Amino acid sequence: MRIGELAQASGVSARSLRYYEEQGLIRSTRSAGGWRVFEPSAVERVVMIQHLLAAGLCSVTIGELLPCLEADPEERTGVMEALLSQEVARLEAKRRDIDRELDVLQALRRDVSALPAP
Repeated sequence: MRIGELAQASGVSARSLRYYEEQGLIRSTRSAGGWRVFEPSAVERVVMIQHLLAAGLCSVTIGELLPCLEADPEERTGVMEALLSQEVARLEAKRRDIDRELDVLQALRRDVSALPAP
């Protein structure tokens, strides 16, 4: 399938697909005319990449995870679980930071609301 077909089938823009290919997340061959040609299985892979990006993972981490996700269960080495644990810890720390920032802003808003009108 060509890039436009993959874009339509996956719901991802051709520009994003070219980026994914540049990052090594998906692969294509070239037709005699120089067009990118993707295997039909690329649709599933692109959808998985979208899910991982939505979870806050960067393309480098996704590149490390994809081979683990595609490996047979008996061939998995625990790398995926370790990477996912690291990402969960990173996002939990980020959430704590955001919660702390929200607390400060809410306190400031309460303080400002309590001030007498000028």
